[in-house]
Amino acid sequence: MSSKRYFDEVARQWDEMREEFFSDTVRERALAVACVEPGKLAADIGAGTGFITEALIRAGLKVITVDQSEAMLEEMHRKFAAVEGIDYRVGEAEHLPISSESIDYVFANMYLHHVETPPKAIAEMTRILKPGGKMVITDLDEHQYEFLRTEQQDRWLGFKREDIEKWFKDAGLEDVTIDCVDDDCCAQSKCGCDSANISIFVASGVK
Repeated sequence: MSSKRYFDEVARQWDEMREEFFSDTVRERALAVACVEPGKLAADIGAGTGFITEALIRAGLKVITVDQSEAMLEEMHRKFAAVEGIDYRVGEAEHLPISSESIDYVFANMYLHHVETPPKAIAEMTRILKPGGKMVITDLDEHQYEFLRTEQQDRWLGFKREDIEKWFKDAGLEDVTIDCVDDDCCAQSKCGCDSANISIFVASGVK
């Protein structure tokens, strides 16, 4: 099963599933690291049903959401039908449907471990950032839970933080920092014979 097909199938249940995986602490930490300012424009890449977008709208930002799953975007649009300031776009990791140097903040939560080529995805997200704009990625530290690859279509079993730092710098980002979110991602295998408890990092850089 492809990643897109998986997320198409779970779109309706995703909010409930997400609550079991990780808490609101993840987005709170991401926004704090970004030092977001009201009135600015953010991009939520791999937006899903709007976990990060919801916090950005509350903080007074306008948001372009991008996801490969139309079902996920439809679910988000249903949730936020009465909310202004959200632009929904279907797009792929290496070809984001956003103009170069047009975004103040780029966020990607639990997105990178689903893309085929993480360094290219980071470079593409850097492309859409304005000079002085900030990228913030929250994702999983390296782990060995293979059932996440087969059951949730994870392409990567987390990442080494030194690799993330290198990819950020190779993309042209400066002031790169990587730290713990102080929250873990938890998941149970379908058979009930394995469970994951994985630390989450927050990485940021400035263009």
